[in-house]
Formats: sequence, structure tokens, C-alpha cells
Amino acid sequence: MDSRKLFRFSTISEYRRTAGLPKPAHPLISVVHMDDIALPIAEIPFSLIYDFYSISLKKVQHARFKYGQQAGDFDEGVLFFMSPGQLFGIDSVVDTAEIKRPEGWMILIHPDFLWNTSLAKTIKQYEFFSYSVHEALYLSDKEETMLTAIANQIEQEYNANIDRFSQDVIIAQLELLLTYSERFYQRQFITRKIASHELLTRLEDYLSSYFNSGALAKQGLPSVVHIAEALNISPGYLSGLLKSLTGQSTQQHLHNKLIDLAKEKLSTTNLSVSEIAYELGFEHLQSFSKLFKTKTSLSPLEFRHSFN
Repeated sequence: MDSRKLFRFSTISEYRRTAGLPKPAHPLISVVHMDDIALPIAEIPFSLIYDFYSISLKKVQHARFKYGQQAGDFDEGVLFFMSPGQLFGIDSVVDTAEIKRPEGWMILIHPDFLWNTSLAKTIKQYEFFSYSVHEALYLSDKEETMLTAIANQIEQEYNANIDRFSQDVIIAQLELLLTYSERFYQRQFITRKIASHELLTRLEDYLSSYFNSGALAKQGLPSVVHIAEALNISPGYLSGLLKSLTGQSTQQHLHNKLIDLAKEKLSTTNLSVSEIAYELGFEHLQSFSKLFKTKTSLSPLEFRHSFN
């Protein structure tokens, strides 16, 4: 049983008070500098749950973090995105006396701050808020400087005299930070090609095994969540990686694999179209025929006849 201490914070004010920080200048948004936090080192290991969004750039030497069920190092600048309710933990890997004060910053955003703004709807479109720890964003020095400048601008804005433009300005800066982060994730997908292609190989191996096992007829097409769990990654990261490397979503990739298998069966077996549809997990022949024609511009029978 995990004996770590668990902290749960429903408000930004509550978090700042526990962390030994002064009251927030704005109750719904706050930039926290990591070296100002006074959470006692003796509390390590511990876990955190926020009931608000957080964007964190963290560096903690001689410590490990835990995000969900995954663990990693803090030695270089790592950017994390957490949605309300996610679990984040700190694990020491050496004597706590060796742990230096953390570096970096956090932007804490209460959902109420987004109310009636453009970001209220679009923030859920940024899939990296649901990524796991080994899918965190590792920044170059230049990228880190750019995002830190935006965090500083947000802090300066809410510390100034708040007026009717303040929220719009901060929302615009948050959107800029998230857009840059999305760009940097695309860069990471490309620059970490070996890891990315290893993941694609694991995906293809998993799908081949699933398709050849007869599971399609019994269980249907595996869900994106099921595949991600089998690969030990988050569904959002899987979709983002596939989109970057292949231009397809996970669902599109699955459908294309399914159609390839259907083409094989139509051209090399004497099974009826109905039997093939059943083997591929379709309850209704019409659904199979519609998907096949959408992907190939031919009906299954037209495709089969093209080989005769």
C-alpha cells in the first residue's frame, strides 16, 4: 500500500497557503515560482491532486516524479500539463538532504477563470493535458525561454491594476503558450524518431496479433483506449503521434488496417461478403459495405469482381 502523503487542493488560494506562499493577487489564476515553494522536503514522497489546470516547468535534481503509473527524472526542463483531478507525485531517489530546491514555474488556472472565454471550449482540444509522464514535453533552451517569457507576462498582467481587458489579455497569452506547446510537441514527435517508430512497430505488432487471433469476430474493433492501455501510453499521445507521423487519427489508422484485411479476404478467399463482414466484427453487412465503399470507392462485390 502506498504510504505517501496525499495533498488535494480545490482552490489556488488553498494550494498557495499550504505551499507557504502569500495570498494570490488573483484567486483564479496564479504563476508560482518553484524556488518560492515551502512544502517541506521531509514530506517527500508525496502526491498532489489539483481541482484546477496546471502548466508546470519543473527541474528538481536527485528526485523522481510520478504521473499516473509512470515515473521519470526531473534533471532537465520538463513541461507537464495537468487537468483537474489528475494525480502527480514526487519520489526521492536519494537522501532528502541531497535534494536541491526545485527550479521552474507553474501556471495554475481555475476552470472558473475560463468561463465565457474562447479557451473554455478549446482547452479540451489540447490532448497533452491528458498525456502521461513519459509523454511530457522536453524543451530546448530556446523553447524554455519563450514559454517562460509568456508565463512572466501573465504574472505581470494580473499583478497590474485589473481592468476589463485583463482577462482577455491573459487568455490570449495562455492560448499563445498552448499553441507553442502544440508546435513543440510536433517537433518532439519528429526529433525523437527512434522512440516514435518503436511505438509504431509495437502498434502494428499489437494490431496484427489482435486481427489474427479471431478477436474481431468476437469483440469487434479494439477501442483507442484499449489499444493505448495495451501499449502503456495515453490515448491522446497515441493519436497525436499517429497524426504527426502518418497524417491519420488512431480511428482512421484502424479503419485502414481493417479495409486492408477485407481486401485480402475478398481477393484470396471464397467467403461471402456477409461472412467476411462477420469475421471483421461487423454486426450488419450494410455497415461494412458503407465503410468499404467510403475507403475504396467500390462496393465489396465490385472489388471482388475486379479480380475476375
